[in-house]
Amino acid sequence: MDVGERSHHHAWFLNPARDRGRTGAACTQSGGHSPRNERCEYSKRSPSIHSTQPEVRLLHAGAGADSGDTVSIGDVFYKLKTPKNPELVPQNYISESPAQSVVQHLRWIMQKDLLGQDVFLIGPPGPFRRSLAMQYLELTKREVEYIALSRDTTETDLKQRREIRAGTAFYIDQCAVRAATEGRTLILEGLEKAERNVLPVLNNLLENREMQLEDGRFLMSAERYDKLLQDHTKEELDAWKIVRVSENFRVIALGLPVPRYFGNPLDPPLRSRFQARDIYFLPFKDQLKLLYSVGANVSTEKISQLLSFATTLCSQESSTLGLPDFPIDSLSAAVQILDSFPVMSIQHIIQWLYPYTLLLGHEGKMAVEGVLKRFELQDTESSLLPKEIVRIERTIDNHVSQAHVTIQVAGKEVTIKVPAGTRPLSQPCTSDKFIQTLSHKQLLAEMMQSHMVKDICLIGGKGCGKTVITKNFADILGYNIEPIMLYQDMTARDLLQQRYTLPSGDTAWRSSPLVTAALEGKLVLLDGIHRVNAGTLAVLQRLIHDRELSLYDGSRLLREDRYMRLKEELQMSDEQLQQRSIFPVHPSFRIIALAEPPVIGSSAQQWLGPEFLTMFFFHHMKPLAKNEEIKVIKEMVPNIPQEALEKLLSFTHKLRSTQDPTAQSLAASLSTRQLLRISRRLSRYPNENLHGAVMKACLARFLPSLARSALQKTLADATILSYTKLPDVLFYDNVQHMVVMEDMLKDFVLGEHLLLVGNQGVGKNKVVDRFLHLLNRPREYIQLHRDTTVQTLTLQPSVKDGLIVYEDSPLVKAVKLGHVLVVDEADKAPTNVTCILKTLVENGEMILADGRRIIANSANVSGRENVIVIHPDFRMIVLANRPGFPFLGNDFFGTLGDIFSCHAIDNPKPHSELEMLKQYGPNVPEPILQKLVAAFGELRNLADQGVINYPYSTREVVNIVKHLQKFPTEGLASVVRNVFDFDSYNNDMREILINTLHKYGIPMGAKPTNVQLAKELPLPEQTFMGYWTIGQARNGMQKFLCAAETHPIDVKGPVSINIEEYPIERHEGRFLNFTEECASWRLPLGEVNIICDIAVSHENGENTLYVATCNPISLYFMNMTGKNGFFVDFFNVFPRMASGVWQPFVTVAPLGSPLKGQVVLHEEQSNVTLLLDTTGRALHRLVLPLEVTSKKSSWWSKEEGETYKMCKEFSHKNWLVFYKENGNSLVVLDVLEGRTHTISLPINLKTVFLVAEDKWLLVESKTNQKYLLTKPAHIDSVDPGACQLYVLKEELPSAGFGVTQEVNFSIPHKISSDQLSSEHLSTAVGQKIASPNRILSDENNYATIVIGFPDLMSPSEVYSWKRSSPLEKPSVTDTAFYGDRKKSGTPRQNNCMILIDTNQVVRIVPAGQVPLKDIYPKGVTPPQTAGYIEVTDLQSKKLRYIPIPSADSLSPYTTWISAISDTDALVAEWDKSSIVTVDMGGRVRLWETGLERLQQSLMEWRNMIGQDSDRHVQITIERDSGKDVSSPKHGKEDPDNQPHVGGNTWAGGTGGRDTAGLGGKGGPYRLDAGHTVYQVSEAEKDAVPEEVKRAAREMGQKAFQQRLKEIRMSEYDAATYERFSGAVRRQVHSLRIILDNLQAKGKERQWLRHQATGELDDAKIIDGLTGEKAIYKRRGDLEPQVGSPQQKPKRLRLVVDVSGSMYRFNGVDGRLERSMEAVCMVMEAFESYEEKFKYDIAGHSGDSHNIDIVPINKIPKDNKQRLEILKTMHAHSQFCMSGDNTLEGTKHAIKEIVKEEADEYFVIVLSDANLSRYGIHPAKFAQALTSDPQVNAFAIFIGSLGDQAARLQKTLPAGRSFIAMDTKDIPQILQQIFTSTLLSSV
Repeated sequence: MDVGERSHHHAWFLNPARDRGRTGAACTQSGGHSPRNERCEYSKRSPSIHSTQPEVRLLHAGAGADSGDTVSIGDVFYKLKTPKNPELVPQNYISESPAQSVVQHLRWIMQKDLLGQDVFLIGPPGPFRRSLAMQYLELTKREVEYIALSRDTTETDLKQRREIRAGTAFYIDQCAVRAATEGRTLILEGLEKAERNVLPVLNNLLENREMQLEDGRFLMSAERYDKLLQDHTKEELDAWKIVRVSENFRVIALGLPVPRYFGNPLDPPLRSRFQARDIYFLPFKDQLKLLYSVGANVSTEKISQLLSFATTLCSQESSTLGLPDFPIDSLSAAVQILDSFPVMSIQHIIQWLYPYTLLLGHEGKMAVEGVLKRFELQDTESSLLPKEIVRIERTIDNHVSQAHVTIQVAGKEVTIKVPAGTRPLSQPCTSDKFIQTLSHKQLLAEMMQSHMVKDICLIGGKGCGKTVITKNFADILGYNIEPIMLYQDMTARDLLQQRYTLPSGDTAWRSSPLVTAALEGKLVLLDGIHRVNAGTLAVLQRLIHDRELSLYDGSRLLREDRYMRLKEELQMSDEQLQQRSIFPVHPSFRIIALAEPPVIGSSAQQWLGPEFLTMFFFHHMKPLAKNEEIKVIKEMVPNIPQEALEKLLSFTHKLRSTQDPTAQSLAASLSTRQLLRISRRLSRYPNENLHGAVMKACLARFLPSLARSALQKTLADATILSYTKLPDVLFYDNVQHMVVMEDMLKDFVLGEHLLLVGNQGVGKNKVVDRFLHLLNRPREYIQLHRDTTVQTLTLQPSVKDGLIVYEDSPLVKAVKLGHVLVVDEADKAPTNVTCILKTLVENGEMILADGRRIIANSANVSGRENVIVIHPDFRMIVLANRPGFPFLGNDFFGTLGDIFSCHAIDNPKPHSELEMLKQYGPNVPEPILQKLVAAFGELRNLADQGVINYPYSTREVVNIVKHLQKFPTEGLASVVRNVFDFDSYNNDMREILINTLHKYGIPMGAKPTNVQLAKELPLPEQTFMGYWTIGQARNGMQKFLCAAETHPIDVKGPVSINIEEYPIERHEGRFLNFTEECASWRLPLGEVNIICDIAVSHENGENTLYVATCNPISLYFMNMTGKNGFFVDFFNVFPRMASGVWQPFVTVAPLGSPLKGQVVLHEEQSNVTLLLDTTGRALHRLVLPLEVTSKKSSWWSKEEGETYKMCKEFSHKNWLVFYKENGNSLVVLDVLEGRTHTISLPINLKTVFLVAEDKWLLVESKTNQKYLLTKPAHIDSVDPGACQLYVLKEELPSAGFGVTQEVNFSIPHKISSDQLSSEHLSTAVGQKIASPNRILSDENNYATIVIGFPDLMSPSEVYSWKRSSPLEKPSVTDTAFYGDRKKSGTPRQNNCMILIDTNQVVRIVPAGQVPLKDIYPKGVTPPQTAGYIEVTDLQSKKLRYIPIPSADSLSPYTTWISAISDTDALVAEWDKSSIVTVDMGGRVRLWETGLERLQQSLMEWRNMIGQDSDRHVQITIERDSGKDVSSPKHGKEDPDNQPHVGGNTWAGGTGGRDTAGLGGKGGPYRLDAGHTVYQVSEAEKDAVPEEVKRAAREMGQKAFQQRLKEIRMSEYDAATYERFSGAVRRQVHSLRIILDNLQAKGKERQWLRHQATGELDDAKIIDGLTGEKAIYKRRGDLEPQVGSPQQKPKRLRLVVDVSGSMYRFNGVDGRLERSMEAVCMVMEAFESYEEKFKYDIAGHSGDSHNIDIVPINKIPKDNKQRLEILKTMHAHSQFCMSGDNTLEGTKHAIKEIVKEEADEYFVIVLSDANLSRYGIHPAKFAQALTSDPQVNAFAIFIGSLGDQAARLQKTLPAGRSFIAMDTKDIPQILQQIFTSTLLSSV
């Protein structure tokens, strides 16, 4: 039987008989089936059939039952009355023979009706209950008033609404009042949707049938009215405005049971007024009968299996599983499809009815598939899907346009009949815009099948082509499309009808596009149906199920067959029916809804609920397969570069296919639409960079750090690399903005609309303005904000002379005139508002509130009025802040980023920013600008990492610079406070800020008086020590000749070597106080490494510092101006020795030009000499011919190590001298010429000083006798006597010339290799003198000057400044720890240097040798130091001791350190007047010691702080009147001019309180009488009195003690806990700030509509005109939707490693302590957020994989409990078995955590990466981490041996694993994880 004949109306819509809703089986076939002859009759009285079943009978029925006819159902009778308005009686609902269950329901309703009771039909969603009510009313010939309640229904919709007619407001009765007075039945559908306070309006009407109306009338129940009539006339009652309620008035309410479904529970008083009946789905057998009748071609077994499946899913059990009900009502439609396509896959059709793969989580899917299997409905080989639409022909059938569509299935062609539109059809493959791919052809074919029977909902991600497919579908069938963009707070009115005013000022209703489409038979596109509130959609249910609709203005739309029947019965024409406002719904009318897939497992309510499922057939539009996507892109963009396309797509598909939620969210922003956009651009600009395009599409600049790293990793895997190109543009503003503008222009030319995203103040508006200025395009500007509504975006309604007038908004103007619309702050507006931009951009259509419509192509305009055509030049540029914290705007990018071409705008790069600031502040000194740029750059980085919340922008810097430009005397330090005072009350934030500013030397918070230079002590008087004489002794020749021989150097190598780069952070030293230290850096030393030598090379103004370390041997070097340091590891070159203790000692000598960047390293024991080329990254070994000892004692068996030394005074001249201690030869290495010269000596050497290039001072071992060796500048082996050795005699002044006394020779520590200038020399010695000279220093003297040495042969005078006691030599004793050998000897570095230019000797001395009593005042304990810098200044004859702060960390090998130096720091000359020290912890510090330099720096420093801060400021008002202003008193002048201090009388003293004078606290002006000024010190002016401070301190102490007492914690424990808690205080704080903000955001208030007070709601202006009250809206807390799921907390489990290795390696890198800090941080951060985040902490170790550390139900409450937990961790790790359970621990945690219901799951695993040691394969671990897609699992690896962790990270999924090489990062990483994931979704 053909579809056509099966129903006598042509709507595809089921004939009531076929839908279980419209009652049971069609009797034609049922008679035979019924086992017990249950013939249902609908006939005249017939011989009674003996059966117990009730039947429906109509007594005395003629053509139309007149009054006096009776209807009986079983034993219940009802007398019919003739309806007054027969057009209001439902038609065509009842079927020939209703199913038995239906008859039972009808009988019950009739009973209640006879009793005069109101009924409530309750049951699952679907059209069944409504159809029952309608059948009953049709049966009893009753008129109906129907209203679908939604959350926007107000009491005016129920009672009376005002309308203006001829300028006067009248009350028009609404449904409830009409029904009551006319005696109709009121059907209220959807009681659970209405807001709570609306329905009680009806309470009295329901109970007593009475109601007071707004217009003063009073409804009264029939019997009371009739009683009154006995005493009064009708006229009287009318005058009293009393109206009779008809006795036939009844109410039928239809509702869903709440709580099982969402909605508001029934109000108890309301509930008590109804009689309820549960209307469940039709019983199984009735339903089956119905389905059999529909699907004659389908095997009965299949149908019963299908029904069994559906019934199973509606059972109680399935709802406890959380499965939504199966829409049983749609089954008949599905069977109808199967009837035409018997081979179709049933499982597939079930997916259309019940898209469980989209709807349910993993468990749900498994459950459904289990049931499918059970009923054998799963796909088999034979079940097939349609392939494509073959052809289409149009047929006209009873004036209804239909199409015969031929679909190919399984090689056969099947033709079906479907409704078609009014335009001509197009064949399926003709459209030029649409590219056919296999999956799309199939989807279109499937949509055709659904189209035959029901409306369609198309589900698919953003930008996957839903709209395109739908348009194509419409083209094929010749439909006109009516796109309707749905938004969140759309009301039922927006969907159906809106009010407007007629020119006469009367109010009227304008139908919405949806309604006109229904009348004209268009295809409606409901775009974004997932956004709309479910309660609003309820008004469409009747339209979708029954094709009927009741509108606000009282008109009704009927399904066409019902309309026809009405026409026949009433014998009326269309015009007459229209006058009674009854219209037919056009039979071609169809709806296609577009939606994004529901988010599985999200806490928000699912939009795809049980009610929604009954309305549509669902088709899932999957993202395209890779090859199809390539095909689409290639055809759309023909000339795209092939290789780029391949890369792009493989990358995208890789992202799409992962399980990782982060990657999925990235994939969402690379939809097909975005890919097309990227491709269009690449084809236009083929040399563009793909990397940039992808980063731009994902807006990578503003992704959370995790997502960003995941993206970069995936990009790198796909070999999409970045390279940049700089445009050569006119340098207007700065390069960076030019690049952005070039980028924007490219997209602009391609016709894209732009979206610019960036932080505040980075110049978005400036860039846009400049961009449009350059393009010369006019702009319209619109700024969005929290209260923007859809109306304000499009039209501004206002009232003029009682008429509503709409003014065009900038948006409409721009569209009309073709301007550029700039939409600012797009993220502030609710997303639902900005959504309407989508229809404008995508479909080029938009409907305005006044009924005009914007459309894109002028082709559609013909003959339609009210149309605005989009001007071809119209463009939109949208500006938004970055998504996410701290802006907490709405995620504009997330919802609409797809439609625009996105550009991230960032703060300018330092260089650009500097250029720009120079334009703003041409007179501001450049160093200040550089400091600002650097400090702000750092702050922005911190903001990106999430350490601080506010992203400081260029805007702030510009403001600072403008201020400095205008007021140059104000210091930088005070001006930056203009920006940072916002943060002055947030301590942690303030601390970070101040540290950052200080790091770049911005002395915020410093006062000009904070100068803390070292105290100067007087130098002892100089003493004349005698003479040094050379070679002039009388006793014979004291001159030896020494032979020299020359060899070429033997070079081994080169070996290329790896130089690692690391960032260095320069910290300016003078941030609060001015001291000698001007800057410091930190070298990344290993904890056991020891620094053994430092050197500085000076090359044309650049200084490079070289630091050699010896455990392991490595070299660090850095150019101090740059940002990076470098590190070379020589571990492989100097291997550790196998036995014995080898303590290497390396010295380093940088070479000079032309060998710039080359360094010689020399190891003193093995005598290995290396030449490292740092620029060429190559290493050579130089083999020197230093006597290779004959006894080949390999170097580890030496008894006493031999030591080889290198003299590097002239290394910048590229030559060095080597000698062996106690040896008798010198080797001169000439690096440039590549030769060595060996000089043999007659003495054994102790030390060598190169005092000049050609004269060297040698000291003999044992005797300490000094010699002078002279040598020619170029040694040639020709002349054997070239090198001469002279004995140097030291003679005391007292004895005669020849008499020698025994002198105790002291060995100099350092001798300068250059001389003092003559002024310096004269100052030092105190007599005018010019002569060669040298300065030296040794342990007995601060300094010694030898005048005349070494150039003059005459005796040289020696002057010394003696120490009171010689520097002691600390003896190096090794305990038995290193075997029995005792070594002793002086340390190798004596840390002494001479600054010739400042006339200073500088050395580092240990604290024991410093006169601390003189330096520190009494009662001050000296600080811990690494040593003191002793500066002996011969210029001012002063001594200064500068403390070096002690090292951050020290290597455990203390004896080794003391063998190197007796202090924990080494020193080298930095430049002419400053030195550099490096302490053993790797901290490099720069010190200025020269007095002139210090003075100059102090000036600059004070300027930066500003001079004004302590000046007295006065307010002066200058008046030009002749009158004298009475002023503060001048005081009497003292004739004797005595100094007066204080007092209040004398003027010209030095400042009392309020008399004039200098320097007082409040005197009016300054009067200088020439006395010294008594200044009240700044400190005193600001100071808080001491006792106040003390009181505050005591109060704090007391409170602390009290708190400890309460939690019974000892002070010692408190201190221990503080150690952990203090370490993470900052992170805890910033996490809590973020959590607070989230909570606040969750509580943000919403607009409450229909209020009686507040602000006028634009949408209700007309209601206001008519005089309604509830036309206001105000902000309030939205009640959570009743029944919406409780916000479940997020579940977090921290899995920490408490295995033995943690304890064991804690000493190395503190890993256990860091884990404890991490645990402490989690406990503190989540305290008191338990309802949002439930966390627990588990441990794993060798003992077990699941040790409860913090169980979920025992969250620690105070510090004591927290400390207990930390102690447990520590103890466990100390005493557990070795072994590693990381893997099991992770798996277990992931399995366990899911057992509890939660909103999101997090597992964070802390472990040290010892996996390989226990044979655990990284891939297994990766698998464990990703084993459950619901759980976000992260791994943090702590420190690792070698590069284990780094290798492991490569194998783990991107963004899921972190390495904390420095354990201090762990809290930081945790914070990152929390901020980027926990918070992204709250």
